Formats: sequence, C-alpha cells, structure tokens
Amino acid sequence: MNQSTATAATVYVVDDNPAVRDAIRWLVEEVGLSAEVYATAQEFVDKFDAEAIGCLVLDIRMPGMGGLELQDYLLNNNISIPVIVVTGHGDVPMAVRSMKNGAFEFLQKPFNDQTLLDTIFLAIKRHQSIMVAARQRSQICQNLASLTRREEQVLKMLRTGQSSREIAECLHISVRTVEGHRAKIMDKMNSHSVAELLEFAHIAESA
Repeated sequence: MNQSTATAATVYVVDDNPAVRDAIRWLVEEVGLSAEVYATAQEFVDKFDAEAIGCLVLDIRMPGMGGLELQDYLLNNNISIPVIVVTGHGDVPMAVRSMKNGAFEFLQKPFNDQTLLDTIFLAIKRHQSIMVAARQRSQICQNLASLTRREEQVLKMLRTGQSSREIAECLHISVRTVEGHRAKIMDKMNSHSVAELLEFAHIAESA
C-alpha cells in the first residue's frame, strides 16, 4: 500500500481516556494518516460514515456502550471496518471474545507504537480490499438488473455450459439471435469474455 493510498484512509479512535486518544492521534498523524477521536462509542456511532475507508482502534472497556457492544453494532449493521481492540491486562478474556466476533487484532496496553502502526496499516489495506470488492459486487448486481428477461434466460443457459446452438434450439430462436443477446449481455455486464461474464454472474449470485 503506497503512502497516498494510506493517507486517504482515516483511523478512528474510541477510548474514554483522553491521554490515550491524544497519544494515538499524534502517532497516526505523524505518519501522515488522518485521525478522528471519540470519547464514547455512541459518539462514534452518531458520526461515523460507513462508506469511509479506514480502521477503528477501540478500547474494549468503556462506560455506556462498551467495546463489545460497539462491535456487535457494527456486525449487526454489516459495517466492515476492521477493529483493532486495545485492552488492559485484566481485559484479555474480553479481547478474546472480540476476536471470535471478528476483530482484526487486539493489542494489550501498554503497546509498542510501531506495532500499533503496523497493525493499522494492515487493517487499512484489508478494509480497502473489502470495500473494493463490495463496490464491485454492487456494480455487478446493478448491471445484472439491467438485463431483459430474454437476456437473463440466455445468461442462465450460458452458465450451464450450453452452446449458442443448444440455446437457440431450446428457445426456438436463431443462433445469430443468441449471439446478439450474448453480445448485449457482455456489454451490459462490462465483461470482455464469456469466462469473465460467468465469473460476474457467480459474484452477483453470492452477494
């Protein structure tokens, strides 16, 4: 991940300890990253943009909505931002629970600055990959929705491995008409080969 790509991301810090918040913000801004800090999980929830690229550095034990509750909120709302959990010594069992719930990593206080930065960069890289894939799936689904009923029929038969001649016989149309439908399908799906078209259809089906 290059520097310009990384700096387009934001590190969100949720910790009720102002000294910890300020220290992490200073650390990430020193390496050119953007940072937003919050004293409570609810404040983060109220202001967070789910479409933003970044990662969340989260204290697991806080008054009000705790770290585990915030993680549950993210999961329940299909928010994919990677969560780096920071814990005190006595909170390790809670951190293990958070890992089982999908946390990206957990670090025990006091943590090494470079270890935190390395983890942040890895988390951002992961989130970028997740968001790119999600946007691709969304675009593929939109493209698929633009197909006519006949084009959907042809695509379905292509996915079963049927040739243009077999499709033509089944639908009682000419091979040339089938080829025309296939060309329109590939254009609408923005695919450059039948193999890529079938891959896109599979991605849409699993979305």
